[in-house]
Amino acid sequence: METKISVVIPTYKRPRLLVRCLEALALQTLDKTMFEVVIVSDGPDRATGEAIARWYATQPAVNLRYLSTPAKKGPAAARNAGWMAAKHTLIAFTDDDCVPAPGWLQAFRCHYHGEPHVAMTGRVQVPLSPRPTDFEWNTAQLQTAEFITANCCCSKAALLSVDGFDEAFGMAWREDSELQFKLITQGIPIVRIDEACVWHPVRPAPWGVSLREQKKGLYNALLYKKHPRLFREKIQRRPLWHYYITVSLFVAMCAALVFDWRPWFQLALIGWLLCVVLFTWKRLRTTRKSISHIAEMAVTSMLIPFASVYWQWYGAIKYRVLLL
Repeated sequence: METKISVVIPTYKRPRLLVRCLEALALQTLDKTMFEVVIVSDGPDRATGEAIARWYATQPAVNLRYLSTPAKKGPAAARNAGWMAAKHTLIAFTDDDCVPAPGWLQAFRCHYHGEPHVAMTGRVQVPLSPRPTDFEWNTAQLQTAEFITANCCCSKAALLSVDGFDEAFGMAWREDSELQFKLITQGIPIVRIDEACVWHPVRPAPWGVSLREQKKGLYNALLYKKHPRLFREKIQRRPLWHYYITVSLFVAMCAALVFDWRPWFQLALIGWLLCVVLFTWKRLRTTRKSISHIAEMAVTSMLIPFASVYWQWYGAIKYRVLLL
């Protein structure tokens, strides 16, 4: 019996991007009878359902199902709903803002040899402009990730063995690493398949987006609590000392100002400014040098250490684990 694949795509209120992803799946070299597409909306989303219906009317040969979770719980919960409803042996995951290459599913299928418990991870390409922004540059680091849900494939038996995704990860952050670490812990092999390629274009981002991104850091604490050794090996080898030093210098500067310790105030101010300048330069070194982007990097470099430390400690308190 030939192995078939279920493609699971979590989505929420991004119908235009989702349709672009579906168009790429319709162009797969793998015969359309050999795979199904399971789309799961992370909560009710009428616009997405209507967009899928319009698209499906032009592509009836694609085996497609659209599900919705009762409430918004994050992509981990949506993926769980998708793979548990899937009909086939292999479960391939991608995201609604990705564009799978034509041979994506064929590559996974060709490298599957009937193992009951196996996972595969493909190659992610992030197209960049000649002068990328800091957000674009950070997104491009997905190209070097060991295992991400934008491009992976697991046997359904492997997902059952590790209980799928941990739905406590309520945002698109670290839930893929948590799945990877469970696979590693249970000795389930993760095979790299470079021929399985997915393009991950960078979405437009608002000014100062890097500051908002710091909220995701609270899930670092949860991942560390569950897998401390692997977290240190693969995610964050040491504490973010430069953030702690920056925040400590600012606090010392404020204290010196209150108590009128002028020499200490000047010393702390110089140290804090130096930290901010070095952080700003580090982010600008390989990115765009426009006036707007330089201003964005300067402002957010002053604020990111505070936001990062806050959210990491928020997570540490919430999940009752000491993570520096």
